[in-house]
Amino acid sequence: MNLLVISQYYNPEQFRINDICKEWVNRGHHVTVVTGIPNYPEGKYYQNYGIFKKRKETIDGVEIIRLPIIPRGKNSIMLMLNYISFVISGFFFSKFTKRDFDQVFIYEVSPMTQALPGVWYAKRKKIKCSIYVMDLWPESIELATGIHNQKVLHLVGKMVDYIYKKCDNIITSSKSFIKEIEKRGHSKEKISFWPQYAEEFYKPVLQENCQDIQIKQDDFFHIIFAGNIGQAQGLDVLIDTAKILKEKNLKVKIFLVGNGRAKENLMKQVEKNDLEKYVHFIDKKPATEIPKYYAMCDMAFISLKKDRISEQILPAKLQSYFACGIPVLGCIDGEVKDVIEDSKAGFCVESGNSEKLAEMIEKAVRLNEKERNQLSQNALNYFKKNYEKEMLLNKIETIIFN
Repeated sequence: MNLLVISQYYNPEQFRINDICKEWVNRGHHVTVVTGIPNYPEGKYYQNYGIFKKRKETIDGVEIIRLPIIPRGKNSIMLMLNYISFVISGFFFSKFTKRDFDQVFIYEVSPMTQALPGVWYAKRKKIKCSIYVMDLWPESIELATGIHNQKVLHLVGKMVDYIYKKCDNIITSSKSFIKEIEKRGHSKEKISFWPQYAEEFYKPVLQENCQDIQIKQDDFFHIIFAGNIGQAQGLDVLIDTAKILKEKNLKVKIFLVGNGRAKENLMKQVEKNDLEKYVHFIDKKPATEIPKYYAMCDMAFISLKKDRISEQILPAKLQSYFACGIPVLGCIDGEVKDVIEDSKAGFCVESGNSEKLAEMIEKAVRLNEKERNQLSQNALNYFKKNYEKEMLLNKIETIIFN
């Protein structure tokens, strides 16, 4: 199969699509990715990349074409220009490229607008088009931007319905999305659930092999979050939680590994409230190193802001935690909460509730070794049953290639 993948984000930006494309190449497919110049999440072009630098390259056998885009910057205006610039560049690619492909696969994390070049190309060439939906629009744009103008949302909704209508397959990363897309009038027959998997390097690691990282063994209870430190993650709940832990004098350290738009403000809040003993920041690390950080911690943390869309999301972070056999502490509602409770691999409280979160951390600290080991084993068992990579790759090939 000669496959065109449309994804505004791609290697060296860290998204699951990098591994998916690599695996398709390993399975004998020819894969070309049309993407932007890497700038996520810092908001500026990565070193050695730019309008006139490394616009075409091959990584892991995947051919990459980088469209000129405006970097996302640090504010909403720059972010909007970033989205629009990808669509404009993608329009010219879709209309004038002489390249021929057998199918189009669209990897849709926000923004949904990035799907348009793929839809336009598939329509022009009269070929099959599939979209993998990980973020619902227009609901997400309303929550993220505060735009409530019904005319604007109606126009965005029409764009979304146009994209869904033109796609032969709509694949969702959570079960909850299926109902929402059906409500828009799209046939259930072309909608499939396909959860994200964790790459092979996400696996349990022995602590003795982790001496080269910034987290060291001590008598504190270690909690870790690794990933994008953005507004949507709702990590501000940890500030009030840390205040409570400080009042109770609990021996707990929370490690936030990564970068993102909310990191600077969180660091200021930690300093302002004298919480440096409890909340520690570590710069973004290569994904392949993250299992070492998990190995040096007792529980992994996952949260999202409290809203209707967040309740329906199933982030890949959860699969990575499970694959490494680390128990999960959730401050989150909806589908993730259901999975944590179903897996019996951790504990969960409602999104944004710092008092309940502090209580749950205190409960976790009191667990004995046998109880912690059971949570860890439950995480691994659930991963193997539901999120194992080879099984899911076989499933998506059946969906889009047959």
